[in-house]
Amino acid sequence: MGDDDDRLERFISGTIRSVGSQLSEAKRAYSDGKRAAMAGLPRDENGRARIVCRRHAERRAVSLDERARPECFDPDHPDCQGCIEDIDAGSIETW
Repeated sequence: MGDDDDRLERFISGTIRSVGSQLSEAKRAYSDGKRAAMAGLPRDENGRARIVCRRHAERRAVSLDERARPECFDPDHPDCQGCIEDIDAGSIETW
């Protein structure tokens, strides 16, 4: 009976972890979508803002923090500072 109990416990534990991961991902996608919408930015299928990174000159889908700053934001880099200014002004390049 011990092996059956162990398998059941592993199954239940794995299922709970999976559900927890899915719930966490859904919450993050909702939060990302809400922040991108509040900033007036187009979003990808996961709710991330679709911007053109000034620093790396490439299209990126990024999560935004509570201040509408991209997750890749570096406060010491002039291109990143310009990106924030463009987001605030509504003139950031998007795709």
